Amino acid sequence: GDLEEVKVLLEKATRKRVRDALTAEKSKIETEIKNKMQQKSQKKAELLDNEKPAAVVAPITTGYTVKISNYGWDQSDKFVKIYITLPGVHQVPTENVQVHFTERSFDLLVKNLNGKSYSMIVNNLLKPISVEGSSKKVKTDTVLILCRKKAENTRWDYLTQVEKECKEKEKPSYDTETDPSEGLMNVLKKIYEDGDDDMKRTINKAWVESREKQAKGETEF
Repeated sequence: GDLEEVKVLLEKATRKRVRDALTAEKSKIETEIKNKMQQKSQKKAELLDNEKPAAVVAPITTGYTVKISNYGWDQSDKFVKIYITLPGVHQVPTENVQVHFTERSFDLLVKNLNGKSYSMIVNNLLKPISVEGSSKKVKTDTVLILCRKKAENTRWDYLTQVEKECKEKEKPSYDTETDPSEGLMNVLKKIYEDGDDDMKRTINKAWVESREKQAKGETEF
């Protein structure tokens, strides 16, 4: 799909600017593919996890605190939901799982899970949340944190302000689309419009060739 096309175009591209734009696009698509794969393998892992016998509860020791850096999140009209995978978390007493919310942050502390404590602090949330409307749920091997949006029906593109700043520094200003192939189209259109005749010919040629390839069905993933 898109990735193949970008590679084909990269081979044809001679201009530094074009190569840079395409390289950026290529790594973006690769990341997206990688993420999809990871999600798939995570799902598999979860299925396997569910078949394991219940964990043996470790003797209570006040171990060290582990910082949680891995999480997933999504959103609905009213909530931003953060998913944290912690094997065995559903087996600790509910009061061992504590979440403290402020308008722009939350911190999670899971005490004494297999002899360790786990903490995750997220400051500078992208938008304010309602402290009293926010809550947590403990599910099998997962803590779900529900941050109630102050402004309902507003979309969060990022979880935190920091993430937003990092991501927006990385990405060139013309890429507003989230769909990788759309992004590629925009990159090409932009290069095409700014390019001289030579450039336009190169792009046209590459484009036609990659289209022909696709038509032949060579670009199967």
